[in-house]
Amino acid sequence: MNRLVVRFTAPYGIAVEQEPLPALPSDSVLVQTIASAISPGTELLVYRGKWPAGIAVDASITSLAGEFAYPLKYGYSCVGRVIDLGSEVPRHWLDAMVFAFNPHESHFIADPASLIPVPAGLSPDSAAMLPNMETAVNLLMDGRPVIGDRVVVFGQGVVGLLTTALLSRMPLSGLVALDHFPLRRMRAVEMGARTAFDPQSPDLFNLIKECFDGGPADLTYELSGNPAALDQAISATGFNGRVVVGSWYGAKKAEIDLGGYFHRSRISIVSSQVSTLAPEFTGRWTTTRRLQLAMSMVENIRPTGLVTHRLPVNRAAEAFALLDQHPEDAIQVILSYEDV
Repeated sequence: MNRLVVRFTAPYGIAVEQEPLPALPSDSVLVQTIASAISPGTELLVYRGKWPAGIAVDASITSLAGEFAYPLKYGYSCVGRVIDLGSEVPRHWLDAMVFAFNPHESHFIADPASLIPVPAGLSPDSAAMLPNMETAVNLLMDGRPVIGDRVVVFGQGVVGLLTTALLSRMPLSGLVALDHFPLRRMRAVEMGARTAFDPQSPDLFNLIKECFDGGPADLTYELSGNPAALDQAISATGFNGRVVVGSWYGAKKAEIDLGGYFHRSRISIVSSQVSTLAPEFTGRWTTTRRLQLAMSMVENIRPTGLVTHRLPVNRAAEAFALLDQHPEDAIQVILSYEDV
């Protein structure tokens, strides 16, 4: 039996190829993919060849072992149905709809312990956004918003919009979203932001303060993927405030001015990355508990409104080119496997 796989072959190169499916081990299951979500932040860095040298693909995901090098199977947001079982696997797994941290491919073999059952009634498109929702949950844990906080979120891609949605469910004094693209600003308000601005707006910081009764932000998230935005995030944040950096910049660099306002303002810059938990949480939290919470948030929010395009997997090159060349039109792009 063959399967279709998506491979990153070179900067801006995507190939959809057939390869033989390995034999099914006795302790594993065979999953037929229904949908996989493209992460427009991390995966575009891989697509553009902008990852930093010498870094592991993902040390926390077995299917993504090794270092970045072309050709590469990549991706971590697959939803599918179990269609075959190894002889040692309990029968209740057969026909189960599951989520897996797996690259884009039509079929894959997995240890049942690595699969997350998809709740009944939740669409594959929503379930495929689980990793980005887990990132958003982690961003809130690392940012620790408190009642009455004034919060700004730079960047309204998928992670930024899900973070905005979670923040909007808290008793904040104000929540402002920033993004270059009108479509994403509109979605931010739909997800619960009080208002949304273009970060290049004239007099941006006064516009933000007007939303906060004249004061600066207490908590700012930099989720734009643009390292130059970190300067703006620092400038938007008040004395002893927090700036949480959730973007992965890869090989991108920018000058950051830490010699002016930042120097005397006791602003904390916090790195937030979903592969680990902040040490202060590890006594009570596990990554499993966080993932379960993220799935419940997917159920609660049902973020299918973020899906702007759904393309068959054999058009994966078109899907990545769309995200790369027309980010103003695309938010979440889903690859479909229904006819392969």
